[in-house]
Amino acid sequence: MAGEHERYAMGQDRVVVSLKGFRILLSVCYDLRFPVWLRQQSSTEQPFEYDLLLCVANWPAPRAHPWRILLQARAVENLCYVIGVNRVGDDAKGNNYSGDSMLVDFKGEPTCDYPKGQPFIKTCELDKAALNGFRESFPAWQDADSYLVF
Repeated sequence: MAGEHERYAMGQDRVVVSLKGFRILLSVCYDLRFPVWLRQQSSTEQPFEYDLLLCVANWPAPRAHPWRILLQARAVENLCYVIGVNRVGDDAKGNNYSGDSMLVDFKGEPTCDYPKGQPFIKTCELDKAALNGFRESFPAWQDADSYLVF
């Protein structure tokens, strides 16, 4: 839509990094529409591949509602925190971006959310003990089929 295909190539690898005790799956805006690509890849040793999904985006204002719903859906289905970071303002092609950056907890609840169109910097805390406790008390993930992305 904004000509990304002219400057960026499709990635082939999932990248999970570790920071301060959290495993973080890195993604970009278009990935959010493909839940299979972002699905937890569990193993016997590690039932959760990641604790936080970070999605950096160029998501246009007319589709702000799907952006917000998809961020929440990915949190719920993967039992993880989700941070969606989206741009604010207009690009050279006349597309408007409303921001709608937010932190969503593992239950799908926005815990850090600002009004549309306002750039912001905010420090929020993630509670790893609460995440692990919820995963233990709601073990629906154990019934997932064994589909692998790779």
